[in-house]
Amino acid sequence: MPNSSAPRLGDLERAVMEHLWTRAEAGSQPVTVREVHESVGAERALAYTTVMTVLDRLHKKGLVSQQRDGRAYRYAPAATREQLTAQTMRDTLGTLDPPDRRAAMLHFLDDATSEEIDDLRAALAALEARQAPGRGD
Repeated sequence: MPNSSAPRLGDLERAVMEHLWTRAEAGSQPVTVREVHESVGAERALAYTTVMTVLDRLHKKGLVSQQRDGRAYRYAPAATREQLTAQTMRDTLGTLDPPDRRAAMLHFLDDATSEEIDDLRAALAALEARQAPGRGD
């Protein structure tokens, strides 16, 4: 999992992470800079060194793991897309006092679609189901 404070991703960092997450979800082994460049770099006409710099920056932020493979490195996401999103939400809400946190959640939910509300209800039900058997209250 990335550092306790989830870093914000720029547009290019997000594109690289999306590529890594897609590869990881497909069961792929960690990828080289060249493999990322052939995909993301080709779409955006980026230099190989730009992709290498982005991957190095993501590694320094704790968002990707870096493994030596001969003279090159291989990269993989350190956390899933969902874990990073949850950490970002936690970090943002964690800066607020309880009344402000509730107000922020209400503002968020005011703009939510009925499908998003249904997703939230389903997530809360799944959480309650997981916690119910071993609650120990």
